[in-house]
Amino acid sequence: MTKFFLISLSIILVIVGFFYGPKITRLYNLSNLYNEEKIADNFINIDKIFLVSDSISPSSSPHKFNTKQYDLPETYLFEGEEKNLQEDLAHFKTDGLMILHEGDKLYENYWNNNLASSKHIAFSVSKSFLSALIGIAVDESLIDSIEDPITKYLPDFNGTGYEGVSIKNILQMSSGVEWNEDYADPKSDINRFGRAVAKGVSFRDFAKTLKRSKKPGTYHHYVSIDTQVLGFLLAEVTGMPLKEYLHEKIWSKIGMEDGAYYIIDNTGEEMALGGLNATLRDYAKFGQLFLNKGNWKGEQIVPEAWVKASYDTDGPHLIPGESDLSSSPWGYGLQWWVPGFPDTDYTAAGVYNQYIYIDPLTNIVIAKTSSNHRYTAEKEYSKAAHMAMFRAIAKDINQN
Repeated sequence: MTKFFLISLSIILVIVGFFYGPKITRLYNLSNLYNEEKIADNFINIDKIFLVSDSISPSSSPHKFNTKQYDLPETYLFEGEEKNLQEDLAHFKTDGLMILHEGDKLYENYWNNNLASSKHIAFSVSKSFLSALIGIAVDESLIDSIEDPITKYLPDFNGTGYEGVSIKNILQMSSGVEWNEDYADPKSDINRFGRAVAKGVSFRDFAKTLKRSKKPGTYHHYVSIDTQVLGFLLAEVTGMPLKEYLHEKIWSKIGMEDGAYYIIDNTGEEMALGGLNATLRDYAKFGQLFLNKGNWKGEQIVPEAWVKASYDTDGPHLIPGESDLSSSPWGYGLQWWVPGFPDTDYTAAGVYNQYIYIDPLTNIVIAKTSSNHRYTAEKEYSKAAHMAMFRAIAKDINQN
């Protein structure tokens, strides 16, 4: 009897392992993704942890930045205190830092086992890439107007929190959809999303579970699934996967040196909201494209008007500063952040301190990847500190 029981148990375990093993492994990997000892390596090895797309091929004509010598300033001013720049770059677990000025590379450095060839997860910096592609699709008349309701193109979202919500409101994170993006809260929607995907739930099915809590276009609240729904829109109107449209319209045109890839779900859908993985140099090129008002070597890649609208806070709920109309002190455009005070620079930003910072006044682009395991405990502090660092670097370059 005991022998029969052990044989039966072994068979059951094999069956469970076959059908549920990958899900259990992904759940384990997800729970350890931000572990202090592993986080830096995890962020450049996402393809070994999650399902990922085929590679986005590098450009056939890679662009190499002209290099000039520049030394970082020793200190920067933050919250009335003089802070040591190198110490804080280490504190925030900087993995890579690149600084461009007027299209020339002034600085490039890597830490925590990162290399120039490392493909680092962008997290929500991915959202700004998606926005650029939406702008191109509008210019190509694949989308009639961003004032259109999303359900004009995605009728399967009727009856969900996105029914009747305009594409513009979704781009501006003003969908009115109820959402909790607190990574430190195990019960938050963003963590619920991660667990659901690890268990095999598709991005699309998860997005359809969300409900409306506010009138669209009246309140700015960061909802990562908003961007995922825009990804569904782009795939629908272009008739191709996100990675293919990205390669055709941007990657191949601005001299991206390296390949890239997206996290995908079990259906092969790309994680538009935060799943792009690429090298620091190629993130910097995307920043240079926007600094150039969407133009690259004489070719208009992203419509100039779209670039301008991307950091235009055109509603009271989108303006920087503490407000009852927003859950964030930073302003917001079309999937780009406007830190404010002054409102002249803007940034793509991802959790754990990923950035593509652009200052049109000084012609500066700063791309930064990080693996800051302290992020959930010091989120707003770390964001403000990074803006202070970036602005200090821009000022130092401009003065010299």
